[in-house]
Amino acid sequence: MQIKTIEDLFVHLLSDTYSAEKQLTRALPKLARAAENPKLSEAFNSHLEETRGHVERIDQVVDSIPEFRLKRMKCVAMEGLIEEGQETIDSVDKGAVRDAGLIAAAQKVEHYEIAAYGTLCTLAEMLGYSDAKKLLGQTLEEEKATDNKLTRLAEAGINQSAKQKS
Repeated sequence: MQIKTIEDLFVHLLSDTYSAEKQLTRALPKLARAAENPKLSEAFNSHLEETRGHVERIDQVVDSIPEFRLKRMKCVAMEGLIEEGQETIDSVDKGAVRDAGLIAAAQKVEHYEIAAYGTLCTLAEMLGYSDAKKLLGQTLEEEKATDNKLTRLAEAGINQSAKQKS
């Protein structure tokens, strides 16, 4: 797809984000299984349910703008971030150090998503897509909350436990 207009760019970025969310629905169960800390595992499972909701919201955004159709594409950025998480699973022994690595990998994903949804909200507002902005803004707030939750888990003991293993 040739991107010629700001609307084209919005559709491209929305399609890329849709791909990212779909990939994440396949990756989160692996992170949950790899985590030793039960609160971290639960956080990954909880975010899986949220992520499914994010996919549904993108579908709602597309439905709210009749002339839009998502483009079939693969988000290579998310693919790389997920691969980094898998490397952590494969190369770090199970325990607090792995859990700290999983949090780091998951926060990279969250920061990517925060940037993606922030950009989409800005474009939706500029283009006058108020329903889309509202839906995308809800997801943006959930991504920020997940990032904060991961930080709290790290600071509440996982990173300290990992330090003691060193």
